[in-house]
Amino acid sequence: MNVDSLIAKRVRDLRKQRGHTLDKLAELSGVSRSMISLIEREETSPTAAVLNKLADALGVTLASLFADETQGTAELPLARFAQQPVWQDPASGYVRRQVSPGGYASPIELVEVMFPPGETVAFDNPTRNIATHQQVWMLEGAMEITTEERTWQLHAGDCLAMVLGQRIVFRNPTGEPARYAVVLTSLAFTSRRP
Repeated sequence: MNVDSLIAKRVRDLRKQRGHTLDKLAELSGVSRSMISLIEREETSPTAAVLNKLADALGVTLASLFADETQGTAELPLARFAQQPVWQDPASGYVRRQVSPGGYASPIELVEVMFPPGETVAFDNPTRNIATHQQVWMLEGAMEITTEERTWQLHAGDCLAMVLGQRIVFRNPTGEPARYAVVLTSLAFTSRRP
């Protein structure tokens, strides 16, 4: 299954599991009904900012929208490199790899990100529906991460821990790509299994 198909299925399935209509999810997320419909029908590739709003409204982490629940089981908690979903943000070009095994119930999710030089991605959530703890470990390059009113400069080897707030901005101020790992968990863990 390609990543856009996976995202479409996850958003649609999670929306239906929660008993939300398209209108209700639009109201909760601040994403237009038409955009949600296009995503669910695989007629558009949503940006990271849009997916972040949908994930929060659905009460899951952004990373869980990339988890193929049919790939992993409790008996096989392994995500082979070739089977890890890879997605590229159409707005910034950043590439994220869902490293954690899909469908394996764990309070921890692991993501690898390749962030292009000179790009910025802002995640805005006026109201967070889940408390998400996140750590960013810089593997290569440099990033600026702004949380609320503070900007952090990260270089290879640095690790920044945070609880996601209303706004977080990722920016690569350099002329070189950056690569980092993101480890996250929700305070009130909910299994990704339906």
